[in-house]
Amino acid sequence: MDGGGGGLKPMDSEQLREYGHQMVDFVADYYKNIENYPVLSQVEPGYLVKLLPDAAPNQPESLQRVLDDVQSKILPGVTHWQSPNFYAYYPANSSVAGFLGEILSAGINMVGFSWITSPAATELEMIVLDWLGKLLKLPQEFLSSGHGGGVIQGSASEAVLVVLLAARDKTLRMVGKSALGKLVVYGSDQTHSALQKACQIAGIHPENCRLLKTDSSTDYALSPEIVSEAISHDISIGLIPFFLCGTVGTTSSATVDPLYSLAKIAKSNGMWFHVDAAYAGSACICPEYRKYLDGVEEADSFNMNAHKWFLTNFDCSALWVKDRNALIQSLSTNPEFLKNKASQANLVVDYKDWQIPLGRRFRSLKLWMVLRLYGVENLQNYLRNHIELARYFQVCVGQDPRFEIVAPRKFSLVCFRLLPPVDDNETRGSNKLNQDLLEAVNSTGRVFITHTALSGMYTLRLVVGAPLTERRHIDAAWKVLQDEAFTLLCSPLQENGNLPKSPPPIGFFGNGFKAEPLPQK
Repeated sequence: MDGGGGGLKPMDSEQLREYGHQMVDFVADYYKNIENYPVLSQVEPGYLVKLLPDAAPNQPESLQRVLDDVQSKILPGVTHWQSPNFYAYYPANSSVAGFLGEILSAGINMVGFSWITSPAATELEMIVLDWLGKLLKLPQEFLSSGHGGGVIQGSASEAVLVVLLAARDKTLRMVGKSALGKLVVYGSDQTHSALQKACQIAGIHPENCRLLKTDSSTDYALSPEIVSEAISHDISIGLIPFFLCGTVGTTSSATVDPLYSLAKIAKSNGMWFHVDAAYAGSACICPEYRKYLDGVEEADSFNMNAHKWFLTNFDCSALWVKDRNALIQSLSTNPEFLKNKASQANLVVDYKDWQIPLGRRFRSLKLWMVLRLYGVENLQNYLRNHIELARYFQVCVGQDPRFEIVAPRKFSLVCFRLLPPVDDNETRGSNKLNQDLLEAVNSTGRVFITHTALSGMYTLRLVVGAPLTERRHIDAAWKVLQDEAFTLLCSPLQENGNLPKSPPPIGFFGNGFKAEPLPQK
């Protein structure tokens, strides 16, 4: 059936079948050819307004024409997060199972804010988050059989906001609403900026959001001694510490805060302790990495993003709390038009009271699909493979004396930098060199990496996490880095005629040192 000429109905099962096949074919071809696209979009700001009309069409167009525009006009402006050569930020996994779950969710298209609006949506979410909680060996208090339970949020930013609100209101009920200006939040300078935004939204005074300094002596983890000192000082001047955030897998370097020690401090001061494991939580389904969650049993809330590194399409951020009533007391509304027997009798969970918005999608379907279609063993091996590829890259970097590893690697993130010439150790010059290297590497379109700052050092980050990444892609990324580093380090000397204008032979690095054998495949 022709998609133009008014032929496309609002909903028709046979048209959906036909056009759905066409769309799936388009997406499958996109994945088949994804390595042919520049990873980082190379367009200039405002490119798209020059290519599209300034008003919507009066008459329908064919699906093929729309897809042609996607191919020629939209995809050039896409940064390809699913590319095997995407090593930036943290991953945002897509998978066949996640995609199928997303299709099913879109097909059913319910708005499951309360149990009665779709009982299966609420109950499947409770069951699937119990499954995942058990895989992570979370304490029983975080499961739905007790006073707590899990809920899917849109992001870790939403997760930290709702638990901060719950902690705020719990504290204010004890000390009085007028004490809002005295409430203090604690994290580290490595804690995700979502904590600062949550404080802004929750009315916590900016000067009362303590982001405590970290350094290389603790591998950039939050020091319990510094936390204790800050809390003691604040109490002495009449402030009220009420919320502490620990991280498992910080954004800058994937370090792990000492959860047991931080939990002890929080408990002794009557504070809410939240654990943010948005990235690294996925790895903790592997027994050998579960140790990084030790201490979570003392936390009040725990969060991990299944949409980062767990083959679940965005968005799907899993949050567990020990006391669901703390969330409900802060976030519940009960207008007349939403009242129903099951809710009024407290027989069911209404997830509208566990989140900021009212409406919510059937997100548990895709997590359910991922767990069932891959199984725990395959998911564990998927994560281990990425960690092994990161270890391999770390070995490559460590064997080139022009580079150095800046922070210990625990998961699949490697933090490194290019060293300046021996006669130029000034930090500013070194930072400029690494910024130039980042821009040169990303402008090739063959690799996309990002950076951070650790102890004032401009640091390059390469994180392995895309579902299609293989060892050959790591080799290719390392070659791009080496080639661009050679150009940056040698171009001034080339101008003086002191060095050849090509990289050294394979097996040798830019300064003539021979490489040690790399790990075998």
